[in-house]
Amino acid sequence: MLSRKEFDVLTKIESAEIKLSQRELSRLTGYSIGTINSTLAFLEENKLTKDSMITEKGITSLEPYRVQRVIFIAAGFGSRMIPITLNTPKPLIRVKGERIIDSMLDAVLKAEIREIIIVRGYLAEQFDQLLYKYPNIKFIDNPSFNEGNNISSALCAKEFLSNSYICEADLILKNPSLITKYQYSSNYCGIKCDFTDDWCLFKKKGRISGVSVGGENGWRMLGISYWNSEDGNLLRECLEKAYKMPGGKERYWDSVPLSVFNDKFNLEIRECSFDDFIELDTFNELKEIDKSYEY
Repeated sequence: MLSRKEFDVLTKIESAEIKLSQRELSRLTGYSIGTINSTLAFLEENKLTKDSMITEKGITSLEPYRVQRVIFIAAGFGSRMIPITLNTPKPLIRVKGERIIDSMLDAVLKAEIREIIIVRGYLAEQFDQLLYKYPNIKFIDNPSFNEGNNISSALCAKEFLSNSYICEADLILKNPSLITKYQYSSNYCGIKCDFTDDWCLFKKKGRISGVSVGGENGWRMLGISYWNSEDGNLLRECLEKAYKMPGGKERYWDSVPLSVFNDKFNLEIRECSFDDFIELDTFNELKEIDKSYEY
């Protein structure tokens, strides 16, 4: 098993098209030059790299960390985007000519992730149009999408949660590098902020310790999370238990690992920024970005 530092340096080397200097690796990873130097020495000694380029043995060492699939939760109605969602599911709305979900799907393809699953419900048949551009998509239909909250959509994909990203399908991704081929541990993307009125993550001793709707001195949650094999299996069990609890159908799926069964998980926060994405919640926000909807 690789250490976190070895993983971080090796994945930067693997993804680069050219040989990276120690200074460049330091900038990309945030580690000191001294740490980069000692880590590179370890990688070379163990034949994971040669002349600072990854070897076949190095690629093999990363395989346990390889992301197997991306699951998009895309079954909801999108009531705050009325009237446009009366005829179009929110992820398929075009913004300046491109569907909202396309930026995420393009990032998945760029990261060479092998499997894409979309859990659909509202106007499900309209998602078939994606197959022309992304023929490897697999659809899972959620017949209960309008009977509760999105926990039912997560349960529809319960067999596929391990080694997987779980993503909201209505994010416009401006930084495709948020979707990577390899992940070291289970995590949620979050943005450090003094205050947010959105979902706010808190961490203690390096792990996510809680969540609230609105909060101070926390991390504004972004709807991109990753689940390794162990946590993916645990998530499945916890979702099934939570769904059977009183009011279980009304839960957001994220509340299960972040709140209801938080003590069972060791989830990290993967830092990102507001420059990495655009999140459209309302029709007025859509009109601000794409003026064609004003008429």
